[in-house]
Amino acid sequence: MLLPPPPSHSAQRNEAVLSLIGNTPLVELRFEPEGVTIHAKCEFLNPSGSIKDRLAQCIILDAEKRGLLGPDSIILECTSGNTGISLAMIGAALGYRVTILMSGSASRERRLCIRQFGAELILFESGASYQTGIDISLAMAAKDSRYFLPRQFENPLNAEDHVHTTAQEILWQVPHLVDAFVAGYGTGGSLAGCGKAIKARCPDARVIAMEPEEAAMLAGELPCCHWIEGIAGGFVPPLLRAAPLDGTIKVKSAEALAMTQRLNRQFGLLVGTSSGANVAAAVKIAQDLRPGACVVTLLCDRADRYFSTRLFNDDGADLEQFDANAMAARKAKD
Repeated sequence: MLLPPPPSHSAQRNEAVLSLIGNTPLVELRFEPEGVTIHAKCEFLNPSGSIKDRLAQCIILDAEKRGLLGPDSIILECTSGNTGISLAMIGAALGYRVTILMSGSASRERRLCIRQFGAELILFESGASYQTGIDISLAMAAKDSRYFLPRQFENPLNAEDHVHTTAQEILWQVPHLVDAFVAGYGTGGSLAGCGKAIKARCPDARVIAMEPEEAAMLAGELPCCHWIEGIAGGFVPPLLRAAPLDGTIKVKSAEALAMTQRLNRQFGLLVGTSSGANVAAAVKIAQDLRPGACVVTLLCDRADRYFSTRLFNDDGADLEQFDANAMAARKAKD
């Protein structure tokens, strides 16, 4: 589905927004009932509202340095939403046209954010995997040399930028050596990059990949429906293969939603569902470690792109019913 054309492209550069990317705070979250404390990196405070601002800035500035972008270039990427928003923001600031491919199942708010930055949005079939969008982008680029593909799922800069920025910030901000780093994966860049840098400084640290219980592909299971937008997109991304993983942990969609609402209402952190999933996993890991262990995770994005999703549905019975339906679907696949 091709939406109406975006506002006219501007060649003007306004780079002020780039100075707002990164150097996000690390906050201490105390969970009294569970008896643990975790440290959460506030990536939702990046200017477009997610950790993907780092990736977008790094890849686009690198492409400029290497002469891969010109006045007629069009940045083209497949995304679940956050990377698209970030690329649209960077494109608006640096004067590049941007076209984003996204599943029709993505939240309305993500679509509106992308359009508001002036990018073109192409929606492909709801329920299709990331690979569908990637294949479409490759076909488009093969027909038109103006397209520049950031290739977020395989571009090594995605992980390397986290090695040199996000992870270094974490290592500077934590009170002592990191015992565990826990995060979900979309592209795998933050998990691979932060994991590599943290292990280099803290060799005994455990790096744990969080997965939706309904789509635990690293655990060898088939992908299924889940409600944690932006992670586990139906395939294992190439960047994740280089991540120094020590294990995986499963989080149910209902658990992720419940923890996200807890972060919203008890901690005053208006974050999205993937953040809730990360924190739920980090709490579980912290409970298995020694008292006072330093467990770090990521608060990936803001909740303002989830207003039309189940995150803002207060009906607990709805969450329980989804859990039951997801398990039935998995049994049917098996």
